[in-house]
Amino acid sequence: MTDFTNDTSMPRKRHMTASQREYYAYFAIIFVATLPLAVLTWTLTAVRQLALPSRGPVKSAWSQAQIITPRIFSA
Repeated sequence: MTDFTNDTSMPRKRHMTASQREYYAYFAIIFVATLPLAVLTWTLTAVRQLALPSRGPVKSAWSQAQIITPRIFSA
């Protein structure tokens, strides 16, 4: 018979708390909301300068969501 009570090779499941789920939900909503504007801004900048901007639209929207979401939770 095998004893699995002290088996450390299996990773433990981590459960997200309610506040973490809420944070990720807000982050996803804000990211999806800022993505169209980031694409529009990126496109207009590329057309005006005839060169691609250094940051892509996804990275720009991601950084905006990283800025806005903690402000919601700190208020």
